[in-house]
Amino acid sequence: MRCWTFPGNTSDQVIIRTIREAAYTHGCYATFMAKPLANEPGSAMHIHQSVVDLETGRNVFTDANGMPTELFFHFLAGQQTYLPEAICLMAPYVNSYRRLVPNGAAPINVEWGHDNRSAGLRVPVSPPVARRVENRLAGADTNPYVAFAASLACGYLGIKNRLKPREPVIGNAYRNDRQLPRGLLEALTLFEEQTELHEVLNKTFCNVYLELKRSEFEEFMRVISPWEREHLLLSV
Repeated sequence: MRCWTFPGNTSDQVIIRTIREAAYTHGCYATFMAKPLANEPGSAMHIHQSVVDLETGRNVFTDANGMPTELFFHFLAGQQTYLPEAICLMAPYVNSYRRLVPNGAAPINVEWGHDNRSAGLRVPVSPPVARRVENRLAGADTNPYVAFAASLACGYLGIKNRLKPREPVIGNAYRNDRQLPRGLLEALTLFEEQTELHEVLNKTFCNVYLELKRSEFEEFMRVISPWEREHLLLSV
């Protein structure tokens, strides 16, 4: 008997290839870049999160009276506290941060609001049984398994540390301060310093990820962009 082994993400790659082949047959290209076009909104991967009791299947974010529980607010506070330091796991490339700009249909902070699409964390309108937190930070370029794990780890630490969220933002959250790093290198530094997340996500994984992404950044820095040639070549 011959046994074949495949990487864990083989089925994911098949789906991506199928999408690209389907697009190509219609005379266009499919991309998962977060910001492929300068004057258009980027592409996101919003993560809707709720936690259920393993024994009862009940959503622990809602109590018996249909109201939000303390666990819900702790989870939400964990997202606010740790997501800025975990953003490199949801925005993994230099291009990812071009999407996270004011009024670009993507968040610049981790404020939360009820059905507020300008905030990084949105609590959608839903029946109590479906109460959840929508993380709007991740881009289409992220590894979904890594992004899910990182986002849930942030919520878990909020529950573990019994954190309290800030008040919900009313109106346009873009008027609030930016709370997310502007680029990949800054994001990697924040992640390296956040050792609580390393304990949850696995120290070896975090160290390897940091080394890999720093190597990619150094490769990016060796490329001279058209903007630099246009604006600096004859004026500096």
